[in-house]
Amino acid sequence: MITNSKTSLPLQFLLTTLIIAVTETSAITVYKVSCTSNKTFTPNSTFHTNLNTLLSSLSSNATNNLRFSNATAGKEDSDTVYGLYMCRGDVSFSVCIECVDSATHDIASNCPTAKEAVIWYKMCLLRYSYRFIFSKMEEWPRCQYKIPLGDPVVLHSDGFYNALRSMFSVLPNEAGLALSGSNDGYAVKQQNASGTLTLYGFAQCTPDLSAGDCNRCVVDAAAEFPKVCCGGSIGASVFFPSCVVRYETFPFVYQDSGTSPLTMIKGDRSIPTRAIIVIVLVFVVILVMLSCFGYYFFKVKARKKRKTSVKEREKFGPEIISLESLQFDLATIEGATNNFSQERRIGKGGYGEVYKGILLDGEEIAVKRLSTNSKQGMEEFKNEVLLIAKLQHKNLVRLIGFCQEDEEKILIYEYMPNKSLDHFLFDIQKQRHLTWSERFKIIKGIARGILYLHEDSRLKIIHRDIKPSNVLLDNDMNPKISDFGMARMVATDQIQGCTKRVMGTFGYMSPEYAMHGQFSEKSDVFSFGVMVLEIISGKKNYYSFESDRIDHLLSNAWNQWRDESPFQMLDPILVESYCPNEVEKCIQLGLLCVQENPDDRPTMGTIISYLNNPSIEMPFPQEPAFFMQGRKRRYSTEHEPLSGHSTNHSFSSTTTLNKMSTTNFFPR
Repeated sequence: MITNSKTSLPLQFLLTTLIIAVTETSAITVYKVSCTSNKTFTPNSTFHTNLNTLLSSLSSNATNNLRFSNATAGKEDSDTVYGLYMCRGDVSFSVCIECVDSATHDIASNCPTAKEAVIWYKMCLLRYSYRFIFSKMEEWPRCQYKIPLGDPVVLHSDGFYNALRSMFSVLPNEAGLALSGSNDGYAVKQQNASGTLTLYGFAQCTPDLSAGDCNRCVVDAAAEFPKVCCGGSIGASVFFPSCVVRYETFPFVYQDSGTSPLTMIKGDRSIPTRAIIVIVLVFVVILVMLSCFGYYFFKVKARKKRKTSVKEREKFGPEIISLESLQFDLATIEGATNNFSQERRIGKGGYGEVYKGILLDGEEIAVKRLSTNSKQGMEEFKNEVLLIAKLQHKNLVRLIGFCQEDEEKILIYEYMPNKSLDHFLFDIQKQRHLTWSERFKIIKGIARGILYLHEDSRLKIIHRDIKPSNVLLDNDMNPKISDFGMARMVATDQIQGCTKRVMGTFGYMSPEYAMHGQFSEKSDVFSFGVMVLEIISGKKNYYSFESDRIDHLLSNAWNQWRDESPFQMLDPILVESYCPNEVEKCIQLGLLCVQENPDDRPTMGTIISYLNNPSIEMPFPQEPAFFMQGRKRRYSTEHEPLSGHSTNHSFSSTTTLNKMSTTNFFPR
């Protein structure tokens, strides 16, 4: 917004000083609270009592004019709580006391059941844990903060970056030396960046660290600056649990200059309080106006950028997408989901939870937050991001972005207001909303999406988990295939692959995949066939462990087809609205897809032809696959796995059951 650096520097400096006058003197400005989600305690438990005792002890220690203190509460057992706080070495004791007092209250209210947490303020940090944390250099979780105000011409110059590097080549060692010095454990440094710009740096470690650990912590923290700054930023801070680093383009340290930021405007001449109040009020109004203008400017710019990006993708194809452009920061996701509130939760499953989010520009999103014990690990997470980012089709869910920060693994999709297909298909009340025309449209849409994965995209993708809960529905009930965490990319000329890690959902897995780990396009065809029969009948293809067989759906469909009474399996709701020719064709098609021998199943290209051309005559289906019954499989010797894959699958049916994951997904 400010283009002339020479004429704007006085105004910029005054604005900066006023910002600091308003915010820097407030010790209770919270930067971030981080709570563990995988380690929790029960309210009113022994751990809870010890935690309250610990927080009270830390607050009391601050009143004894201690800028750092650590404490332990409880016996040496699983209920012991360890905690510490550290105030910035340059702030007054009264500010330290206020900050620590606020931290003990805020961390308890923001992390009501977490067994480990850390909270960062402008003037202090406080943390506690169920594990021993003293004298250990730790870098996670972490927090970054920047002040996005300044002259981008000056702050993008070589002089700026050289000064920043020079300053933080010295500060790590000085911060380590300061631990045993008399400067309250912090180090400061200033460096000229140009004739009109000076950088001021600050580094501080928790005093329980060794000098070597402090040095390493400051080096690693300073290395984060390129990720959070520096284009147009007059300052940035990086917070680790064990150290803090900061730079600004103004002298912000209290005790180093002997004055507060309010008396730094012009030499040693302080400004009267009344004048400060008037100036602050005037420039707060100006700042609010500038902020509103800036918000509007960036909002319009972001909207134009998104429209341009969509046009580029349509013109150049999926290769235009860059993973960097898809990455969201955690703060944006937390804001969009109201900090992952229960009111925003729209689904839950074995992978974690799904939330509805609203971005600043009003766009609605679905946020898939993977739990720490999710069956979808880091490999599946990266797999899903890389795959969906390269796939663009109207019957595939669109990936908007992802977040990988503070041990969080998050996927951001376009929001589907009608949730998933199973949300309608297997609910007695909602089934009525699915007329036959809607169901036939959904069948064809799913088929087109799978065909794109198998044949029309630049990559050949085997989904491996086609089922109704992984088919989302938009406002017009158009289907979109989702959840690519278990998808596999294979060479375009590759017929099949093999894996010892069999994952999927019972009732939808083809027998050759469930029994021998052999997957191919025909594995997805089998899953599609099961889903077609479910859509027609409105009944789920349950797996019965007691009878050790697929329960009813495939066998009933086959028996009724063989007895020439296929319409008996039709969902009763459709009796008055169905098209007999389309239903009969879909039943026959479903049975063709679930045949035992993979070679007998049609390809997705053939399936699309059958669906689009009523006059095409289809072959008569063979008996469908009923696996897990001890019968010898024709395909077990006919289909050898590809070279490079193990063929030694000697585990029994029981072993196979233990190696599979059964997942139940809430609709999204």
